[in-house]
Amino acid sequence: MAYEINQTLPRSFGRLKSSEKSTISVLGSQVRGVLASFLPRYGLLLAFLALWQVSSTEGWINPAIFPPLNVILSALWTNLANGALLDDIAISLQRAGTAFAFAVVIGIPLGLFMGQVRAVEQALDPILQLFRQTSALALYPIFILLLGLGETSKIFVIFWATLFPVLLATIGGVKEVDQKLIEMARTYGAGSLTVFRRVILPASVPAIFVGLRLSATTALLLLIAAEMIGANKGIGFQVMNAQYNFQIPLMFAAILLLAFLGLAANALLVLLQRRLCRWSQPSA
Repeated sequence: MAYEINQTLPRSFGRLKSSEKSTISVLGSQVRGVLASFLPRYGLLLAFLALWQVSSTEGWINPAIFPPLNVILSALWTNLANGALLDDIAISLQRAGTAFAFAVVIGIPLGLFMGQVRAVEQALDPILQLFRQTSALALYPIFILLLGLGETSKIFVIFWATLFPVLLATIGGVKEVDQKLIEMARTYGAGSLTVFRRVILPASVPAIFVGLRLSATTALLLLIAAEMIGANKGIGFQVMNAQYNFQIPLMFAAILLLAFLGLAANALLVLLQRRLCRWSQPSA
């Protein structure tokens, strides 16, 4: 009996070793696959952050102006934990979100209409291009004179800047719809409303989402400028207030927070686009 057990254990032990080796090999290949997809995309960013951390810690750059990343992250966590930045985040998101919503509600329907009615598009395009090329920040003093220094002028300057990416992307998306698809739908007896609903609108959605992503980024960029003038709350106010009081880690923490919000908004729109435009995604 003991002999049989002694003969069985080496074989079981050998099989266990072989299984462990297989598991390690599979894990190793998975890790290599993750690194192969991760490093080409984020390797340069990680190298930049590491260089910043080392340069500031070792004194290669002035740590009073460029604090180490761990100090910035500590300031961000402290101000989030004690609630100092939570009100600013809520107010900034309310301003940017309101302006973005108005831009979407006005820009998409107007773009769909202008894209289909060539006469209207030709008549309005010159003035749209003129306004688009005029910086919203240059017009901000005019908005303040007309609307005051309160919330209305801040929301309107963000709306003004975010309207044009959505509007022009929607117009371009409608104009780029394949005319053969429209003619085919009409050949099969589809009316104007059906052609719009089944052909033009679905084909325009990818271009519209490009405009939405540009508009969301623009909204956050203009938010900072709008909150730097006549505001006592918001992430932009915190950036300027921290700079005036030489709280440099807090200033960078507010900037980093704004970057995270921008990345989150872009990721949300990309996810929504993939859900709504599955037909346009390349097959694996």
